[in-house]
Amino acid sequence: MTASYFQSTFGLQQRVACITGSASGLGFAIARHLGRAGARVVVNDLDLKRCNNAVQLLRSEGIQARVAVFDVSQADAVTRAIETLNEDDWAPDIMVSNAGNQNRKPVTEMSLEQWQSLFNVHVNGAFNCAHAVLPHMVRKGFGRIILMSSVAGQACMPGIAAYASAKGAIAAFTRALAVEYGSSGITSNALAPGFVRTQFTQGLQEREGFDSFLQGAVPLGRWADPDDIAPAVVYLSSNAGAFVNGHVLSIDGGMLARM
Repeated sequence: MTASYFQSTFGLQQRVACITGSASGLGFAIARHLGRAGARVVVNDLDLKRCNNAVQLLRSEGIQARVAVFDVSQADAVTRAIETLNEDDWAPDIMVSNAGNQNRKPVTEMSLEQWQSLFNVHVNGAFNCAHAVLPHMVRKGFGRIILMSSVAGQACMPGIAAYASAKGAIAAFTRALAVEYGSSGITSNALAPGFVRTQFTQGLQEREGFDSFLQGAVPLGRWADPDDIAPAVVYLSSNAGAFVNGHVLSIDGGMLARM
């Protein structure tokens, strides 16, 4: 295989990718992989300092990157940020909605506000991001929207009803976007990661017996690393994934396949 083959098939030169929640963890790994594939990268998170640190790390690897601080749950803030990117010739061709939050509580111990908080970030956040970037993508006749679902949207464990419900909604929203905008040259897909070792799952990493549970539940017998997940975003964003639309890709080490 030649370098030109990989560049034409998986390369993202001339593309701009905006990744929400990308100052650290899985989001940062996604930003780094998209940047290594040639895309200009927009790092988003809530904290300016953390975003700047992430951008500096990416630039140290020769990746073109910039910061866009906004709260995905605030529609006006998302719209303003995307408008600024459009004006600066950084209009996203690739939108990765990765920002998320978690609240592990039984349903009877969870307030309506806590329930709604997860939907505001995960579901409304995905809607706000898609709503903001779609007009430019439609005009251009090209776009890649990649949302972050979870294996929890297909199988559940105690204490994550709100999270699981939100991730299931994202899977449905992915299919709706695929049907509505596929004819405009826009593909919409979602990832459904299993258990990834990041700060987001720190509570589970520290839970007694959870590692043993994971080794039994996951055929590969381990946690995922962010670098196990991020290359799938490159694939879905590239020419290689051009005919993949409306799909929710489980990357879980075989967990959902086990009876």
